[in-house]
Amino acid sequence: MAITMEQIKELRAATGAGIMDCKNALIEANGDFDKAVEVLRKKGLAKAAKRANREASEGTIELYAHGGGRVGVMVEVNCETDFVARSEAFRHLAHEIALQIAAMSPRYVAEEDIPEDVLAHEREIAREQALREGKPEKIIDRIIEGRLKKFKDEVCLLNQAYIRDDKITVRDLINQQVAALGENIVVRRFVRWELGEFSAQDAEAAAE
Repeated sequence: MAITMEQIKELRAATGAGIMDCKNALIEANGDFDKAVEVLRKKGLAKAAKRANREASEGTIELYAHGGGRVGVMVEVNCETDFVARSEAFRHLAHEIALQIAAMSPRYVAEEDIPEDVLAHEREIAREQALREGKPEKIIDRIIEGRLKKFKDEVCLLNQAYIRDDKITVRDLINQQVAALGENIVVRRFVRWELGEFSAQDAEAAAE
């Protein structure tokens, strides 16, 4: 049977598993939601959602320089225990996240970090583009939401396609390690510098 995107989204919301994992589980379960959840649990992929509310106060600050020192990244990645924080798998994940930030220049960790005025500005740009393109009024709102989603996927670290495997997102990558390591993992914050780049934060500091 055909598996819809709505079914995949519902399963992902309930389990925290990746999109492709949810799709494959639904296919294996012939579209049965409860059976699909069970499939993911047996594979250890449904654990992430259950751990999402646990406090993550340990972790590491990963530093990475790219392009002969032209790009620098500092990212804080948290987990629950010092034992996991010192593990090779966790350290590797933090390094991969730093590489992602260096390569793809996200502006925010997650969608909820985007200021409302930024979203409003992007909505207005999308509306003006749609009108200039002569799109029918009845579908403009749908076009705006589509373009806003694309914007979020570009600027939010967790939404971005993983640089080593574009079939999964950075969020999926983290959830895989949550399932493997058995602890909640959170990207707390990051900073990315590029040689010669004058950021908004720099402007604020200069004005003080």
